Amino acid sequence: MPRSVAAVVLLFIASVSVGSECVVVLHGLIRTASSMDEMYAALLDDGFDAVNVDYPSRDYTIEVLAPMVIEQGLEYCRARPDTKVIHFVAHSLGGILIRQYLSERDIPQLGRVVMLAPPNQGSVAADEMTKVPGYDWINGPTGRQLGKGEGSVPLALGPANFELGVIAGTRSIDPLTSAVLPDPDDGRVSVEDTKLEGMQDHATVAHSHAYIMKMQEPIELTIRFLRTGSFGAAGSRAAEESAAAGQRIDGK
Repeated sequence: MPRSVAAVVLLFIASVSVGSECVVVLHGLIRTASSMDEMYAALLDDGFDAVNVDYPSRDYTIEVLAPMVIEQGLEYCRARPDTKVIHFVAHSLGGILIRQYLSERDIPQLGRVVMLAPPNQGSVAADEMTKVPGYDWINGPTGRQLGKGEGSVPLALGPANFELGVIAGTRSIDPLTSAVLPDPDDGRVSVEDTKLEGMQDHATVAHSHAYIMKMQEPIELTIRFLRTGSFGAAGSRAAEESAAAGQRIDGK
């Protein structure tokens, strides 16, 4: 990777934990690391070591961004003397970067991954917004890779072969994009399109795409999944296990 490219990736780091678990935190498209500050602080407070990666989401394709961004986070975590497990927490595009990276490389220390509002099946809203003048200038080349049409990166990637929890939003503050999305949606991606084959658990929260990563409930769910591999009663896995138990009882 060229030094000039690596240089634009800044790391906002803190070391207040001596734990063996390190979390790489990734923001979404047209955002910065500051958008993940609340999540980052909560992870540190809970005893995780963490790195909040800031990257130029508008400047490169997903294929270029993935190794640039993921390896910066890995470098920090692997440099910590006590790190045994590396988790990821990602908003929107950040989740697709993880999938892209893992489709080509292994992370031996990989722990659990939480994605907040990821367009895992692409987004109809992204396809529709490409018709708006200025879309490419605002979103860069990545913006055209997050839809459902030709060139969709999420649809070209395979199922999750890692321990994954997905949190989706059900509230929108953008009626224009919500109008083209199946309900329920968060204003950028439908709940259904956040799901991914192979995920461990899925939860919904009444928050929008723009703010889901800042809100207390998603933050608490994120930490719960990192610690236990489940969203607990809020997750679909709990509902499925409860239904299965009910069927067994009824079948007696």
